[in-house]
Amino acid sequence: MTKGVLTIVSGFAGSGKGTVMKRLLSRHEGYALSISATTRKPRNGERDGVEYFFKTKEAFEKMIEEHAFLEYASYVGNYYGTPASYVDEQLNLGKDVILEIEVQGALQVKKQRPDALLVFLTPQSGQELERRLRGRGTETDEVIRSRMKRAGEESKLMSSYDYILVNDDVDRAVEELHGLIRSQHLAASRNSGLIERISRELAVYQ
Repeated sequence: MTKGVLTIVSGFAGSGKGTVMKRLLSRHEGYALSISATTRKPRNGERDGVEYFFKTKEAFEKMIEEHAFLEYASYVGNYYGTPASYVDEQLNLGKDVILEIEVQGALQVKKQRPDALLVFLTPQSGQELERRLRGRGTETDEVIRSRMKRAGEESKLMSSYDYILVNDDVDRAVEELHGLIRSQHLAASRNSGLIERISRELAVYQ
């Protein structure tokens, strides 16, 4: 069985990451979304091992000591992290694992897994990003300014990603992302066994 590809997707708040992820998983087989661990309490309807792996603070900190996370961070008094064991289990089953996280976490994972594919999702312009945020009609001017400021900071790290995907049409963005991930399966670095076998078979003609 061919091992799956680990893909990290980041993007500005308002770039449409959630929509693209949902449509990708509903349209194409062979994908698994990474599940994060957290110390926050489950909300109504959330199930352990589905939305999150819910951990006590002590259990989470033990996992940190054991280097069990690809990345982790503390946010508003709670820990959040990506357990390496779940990701590796899905990859070894041949699933292409999608990890949707913010920029700092993505770069943490890339250090541990240099073969991970990094994709950054963005609207076509800063003005379009602001228009989308305002179009939600759910956030105050202050929150929108905060999100735009954060986007400006994140934009400085876009060049650290392998690909920049402009989401001006959701269906096209989904297919482009799918194509990028499928192309990784053809990378020479992932086909060393095939290369060695063919070279060995052709050696008899030398």
